[in-house]
Amino acid sequence: MTFTLSINENQPVVSLKSFLISCLFVLPGIAGEGLWPYNQVPTATIKQKHAFDVEPAFLDHLRLSSVKIGAGSGAFVSPTGLLLTTRQIAGDCLAAQSSTAHDYFRDGFQAASPAAELPCPGLAASVLVKIDDVTESVKAAGTTLALRNAAIAKAEKDCTAKSGNVCTVVRFFSGGRYDLYQYRRYSELHLVFAPEYAIAFFGRERDSSSYLRYGLNVAFLRAYEKGAPAATPDFLKWSADGVKDGDLVFLAGNPGPTGRLSTSAQLTFLRDTALPLSLTRLQPRLQQLNAFAAANEVNLRAAQATLSSLLTAYKSDAGKLIGLRDDRLVTRKTAFEGKIRRAVEGNAKLGAEAGKVWDEIAAAYRKWHPFEKPYQILEASAAPGCRLFHTARQIVRGEALDDSGDPVNEAIETMMLAQYLGELQALGEKEVPLKSILAGATPQAAAERIVKASLLKDAAGRTRVAANRDAALKSTDGVIALASSIDPAALRLRKQHDEIIGALEVTSQEKIAGFRLKLFGAADYPDGTSTPRLEYGVVKGYIDRAAVPQPYGSTFSGLYYRKDNDGVWQLPQRWLDARSALNPVTLLDFVSTADIGGGDYGSPAVNLRGELVGLTFDGNLESLPNTYLYSDEQARAVHVDVRGIVEALTQVYKAGALLKELAAPQPSGSDPSPVH
Repeated sequence: MTFTLSINENQPVVSLKSFLISCLFVLPGIAGEGLWPYNQVPTATIKQKHAFDVEPAFLDHLRLSSVKIGAGSGAFVSPTGLLLTTRQIAGDCLAAQSSTAHDYFRDGFQAASPAAELPCPGLAASVLVKIDDVTESVKAAGTTLALRNAAIAKAEKDCTAKSGNVCTVVRFFSGGRYDLYQYRRYSELHLVFAPEYAIAFFGRERDSSSYLRYGLNVAFLRAYEKGAPAATPDFLKWSADGVKDGDLVFLAGNPGPTGRLSTSAQLTFLRDTALPLSLTRLQPRLQQLNAFAAANEVNLRAAQATLSSLLTAYKSDAGKLIGLRDDRLVTRKTAFEGKIRRAVEGNAKLGAEAGKVWDEIAAAYRKWHPFEKPYQILEASAAPGCRLFHTARQIVRGEALDDSGDPVNEAIETMMLAQYLGELQALGEKEVPLKSILAGATPQAAAERIVKASLLKDAAGRTRVAANRDAALKSTDGVIALASSIDPAALRLRKQHDEIIGALEVTSQEKIAGFRLKLFGAADYPDGTSTPRLEYGVVKGYIDRAAVPQPYGSTFSGLYYRKDNDGVWQLPQRWLDARSALNPVTLLDFVSTADIGGGDYGSPAVNLRGELVGLTFDGNLESLPNTYLYSDEQARAVHVDVRGIVEALTQVYKAGALLKELAAPQPSGSDPSPVH
């Protein structure tokens, strides 16, 4: 896809606002994008593009049926409090309820009766029941942050006292608008069903943020009130037909923070400096861990958590970099940015001075550029994969320990620490005083010595050392000595970061958000705020980066051929046993062009009748640059198909009672379009 963009330098200033609004919808990818608050849904645009009238009743039903749950999303699917979400939302509950007799986290869980449903302490679901615009009252309180925060606190307190709901003021457009959200909160949730880890996260970190996907990443919970299943008259009915290629779908999610206000200078810095540096650092660590894990099953289990964490970070950064290296993305951002700037500078109330914010950002990033490498190594991403250093830094800084209690693996810690010592050595003695740490040895030899002698290798040792910070700082433990020796330089770099670009990023985003609000009004949407939003898109395959056509859906047939079901693609035994019973052409997963963000996992996808057709659980690699700028060319949201859920519940889990409660029709068959 290519595009051209011409700008008429003689365009009258008075018409620039309407001209800009039109540009919002004609730039490639813009028309289908948006993380839309429910009081700001672009119904006219949807009707124009998709010939569908989004009625208020449709939106109200979807909003009242969907929930914010944990760090993600979900939806009621029965009138008696049954909730559908992703398995990662239920993960802590599964782990907490596991024992030596029952490993629910690994093997999944299925309640034999309502009485057998497992309580999930600490997990809650919230339904957005009302939105009020309180911008005027918040801004009337004053211009200082303290005065506005006081007004927000009062609005929340008064609302809760009057309604009995949980009330939260949401800040949009960096303070350009304030909305008061009222939530009905369900704080008693029980686990009804979750599949095995191996099928929910099929392919694990190898397949995460990728496509084709084959995963049953779902879980069913139940909301209770006063010890009984909650009455939930607003719920999503199950679709018998699922989706087909080209269908319009709507998502109800809670997308986390996005960076759509990032300037072209910021994106260029990420593309040319920050992301390549991060990937260069992660790559040798992953190579070492992969070689270690490949040696035997014991090593594989030991390396799994660290390998998964680093690979997830690598894929996230790689996906963003791939997108940013597509010149069309940065060109789109630069062109659109130029239009906004012209409008700002031509606005009598804003003026040319206001337009200088983009120059200030660009200058700040040029100034910061030489500090990024030491900043990443010493402060922002110190010692990736090394648990010992992470613990030592927390002790040195007097922070609470973030400790799972598990013992560390000496071989892995030695590898990761040796990598880090090598990076520090390359920075130079002037930046990092390492002589006493290395003591004349190579990074590898020093790492072996330090790890072997460290007091932080087991939970008891970590707790004991952390209990007396003063003594810890004087100890001869090499990891603590390392954390202490680099801390002054790390904190100095953090201060420089905050002074050069940190504070400017906040103020500049506030200004740009304000400009966009003035120019576009309700035609523009705010960045993600982890609050309820409507997203929409089309079920559609794509041509991937290798020029390979990817179909819109994947089937049970493809599941059984994925990597010969070996390693991280190994299926649970009951899935192997049920293979002949499953319909091989039933859709398991599908993709859409819906605009999503972190916090959207668990978002229900519905059709034009408001029926549930899928559950969002991931995005492909190409969707990661959407953090900064949406594109629908290759970026896709990944969903579990409702027909796949029903087929699995029927043939694999024999979950008759659950299917009956869902009133889920048996699949009428899959769309004949090519799928895999």
